[in-house]
Amino acid sequence: MNITIIGGDKRNIELAYLFIKGGHNVKLLGFEQGVLSGFNSDESISDILQNSDLVVGPIPLNLDGIHINTPLYKGDIRVDKVFDSMKKNQVFIAGKIDKNSYDLAQQYNIRVIDLMDREDMAALNCIPTAEGAIQIAMEKMGTTIFGSNILVLGFGKVGKVLSKSLKALGGKVFVAARGSSAHSWIKVYGYEPIDIKYLVDYLEDKDLIYNTIPVKILDEGILKKVNKGTMIIDVASSPGGVDFQKAEELGLKVTWALGIPGKVAPLSAARILRDTIYNIVEDLEVEK
Repeated sequence: MNITIIGGDKRNIELAYLFIKGGHNVKLLGFEQGVLSGFNSDESISDILQNSDLVVGPIPLNLDGIHINTPLYKGDIRVDKVFDSMKKNQVFIAGKIDKNSYDLAQQYNIRVIDLMDREDMAALNCIPTAEGAIQIAMEKMGTTIFGSNILVLGFGKVGKVLSKSLKALGGKVFVAARGSSAHSWIKVYGYEPIDIKYLVDYLEDKDLIYNTIPVKILDEGILKKVNKGTMIIDVASSPGGVDFQKAEELGLKVTWALGIPGKVAPLSAARILRDTIYNIVEDLEVEK
């Protein structure tokens, strides 16, 4: 295949090399010269895109609803300009695609597929996310996970993998979630269930709090009950689950850890991306 990769972090660099090893022709946009080797091209953006069998964007696709997320590039690439340069019915694959970009894709007759809507991607991506989140804690806490009282907010995909990993390291894991079904599964896995409605009553003795819910759970009222020595790590996507301004005013230690897979395990994350994209391509072939 002729594959164009636009923007993204180190995992997309590793993805490019993996595709090359797989025998594909790869072009890159949205990276500074010198960041990569062997990918320079004199072709125009329009020619590159129109000659592509597949166009792959970053995770997340953008941060402002307008520009492609290009952390390794000093210039700007607009989402609408990319879609305008593509052929009708071309496939564009990226992660965490916002509504504005979906609407633009419809206007330009571009088929967009969100990687994070794929179960194969979402499930496996939790592994580097959880390991990276634990790495952050071990670097910043100054104490071991073993023997620590750890609260995980949310019992979705990331919450489940994170809780399992923390317990395996000897942490005493409490999980806050809604609903009797979630509480039952939390017990089955050997964690202590907490009804998130009564979260404020379970904060004072926690050494470490992880948030996985992209809704402001840790607001001013709840943050006031958190001990000054407690480490808070938010792994939720934007807008996060912590009132970061209030946390700073209260002198709390908070880390908002976005894009963990691309930072701590770019090669592993790239392999997950590659396999998911191959699965998408196979599904598209079946649809034809």
